[in-house]
Amino acid sequence: MKKLNKNFGKLSEEYLFAEVAKRVAAYKVEFPQSDVISLGVGDVTQPLSSKVADAGREAATEMSTRVGFHGYGPYDGYPFLKNAIVDYYKLRNIKIDLDEVFVTEGAKDGIGNILDLFDENDVVMIPDPVYPAYVDANVMAGRKIVYAEGSRENGFLPMPPQKGKVDIIYLCSPNNPTGTAYTVEQLKAWVAFALDNEAVILYDAAYEAFVDESKTGADIEPSKRIARSIFEVAGARDCAVEICSFSKMAGFTGVRCGWTVIPMISPLNRMWLRRQAIKSNGISYIVQRMAESALRGGYDDIKRTIKQYRANAQLITSVFDRLGIQYKGGVDAPYVWFWCGIDSWEFFDYMLKKARLICTPGSGFGKSGNGWIRLTAFNTPNKTLEAMDRFEPFWKDFVEVKSKLFTILK
Repeated sequence: MKKLNKNFGKLSEEYLFAEVAKRVAAYKVEFPQSDVISLGVGDVTQPLSSKVADAGREAATEMSTRVGFHGYGPYDGYPFLKNAIVDYYKLRNIKIDLDEVFVTEGAKDGIGNILDLFDENDVVMIPDPVYPAYVDANVMAGRKIVYAEGSRENGFLPMPPQKGKVDIIYLCSPNNPTGTAYTVEQLKAWVAFALDNEAVILYDAAYEAFVDESKTGADIEPSKRIARSIFEVAGARDCAVEICSFSKMAGFTGVRCGWTVIPMISPLNRMWLRRQAIKSNGISYIVQRMAESALRGGYDDIKRTIKQYRANAQLITSVFDRLGIQYKGGVDAPYVWFWCGIDSWEFFDYMLKKARLICTPGSGFGKSGNGWIRLTAFNTPNKTLEAMDRFEPFWKDFVEVKSKLFTILK
């Protein structure tokens, strides 16, 4: 028998969201009439902008004509979408060149695929807790992983260590799952650390569009200004790659499109183009026309949808404030991260059974997440309201029985 990748045996038995789905499916078999509401998996619920959908229809019609048909596109994306992305950065006074933009399938694909460019012996630093795909992609590649641990004490925004040699640094801001976001001043420390180590920062900015715009102005001092891009920091062009997506900002979870920015100064720029030429035939013309519309004609619609998700998060946090629950997030990201004080999976099972609500256990994002729970703001307003109407009495009962039924975490 051929040798297989032995690193697959080092992966956890179940991917986090697959395990959530399995437990929910088992519950529904046992209680088929139960009305379950999900505030768990971070999928969107609001439809595409009508302008974005129109752009897709127009592109499909164009493809049905001899003159307008498009076959394989450029490996790095069509210029019309790349120009729209360049202009999107200009709105925040960030200058990037057209050849620095690469259109991809989405942030998740970019996060995993870009590892093709690095040596298998590179040491990777990953925040904990964080999106599990970062860890799994590197485990599969056999790389050594060290962790920058998040905690209540550092606000789940870990800073670089005083010493230690690493080659690749993952940062996610606004963070999934904690909903926290780095300031420009905090990112300066990470850029300095990367430059000192001759390391590369892989910066996941998939949720940048959710940052409260009142915190992003150039007139705000760097220690308080929330960054929407790593390239707001001087020196980042010498050490960083930015990965972004239309999935959450424009509702493209079922459409699939994103982008990666790699400065020309980096050898990774031409390496990535070569990698894409080998392993990808690019994103469809129709999808890229839809993505272009998302940044141009449909952008106001997108901002209204984000505002709606943000209102859902505010509803969740208002209930938490009333109940005295310790939490992070809910302001600059569509996630609320709260302390339940018991094993995260035990809480998941208990809340599903008692309140018919789905959450995401924090331990699935790393060992520092145990005792914490992630809720998403991606459901509809009505379902979010109903969910929190169920949650409030559930929580009050949970507090009363917690010490009797569960082991309390410190």
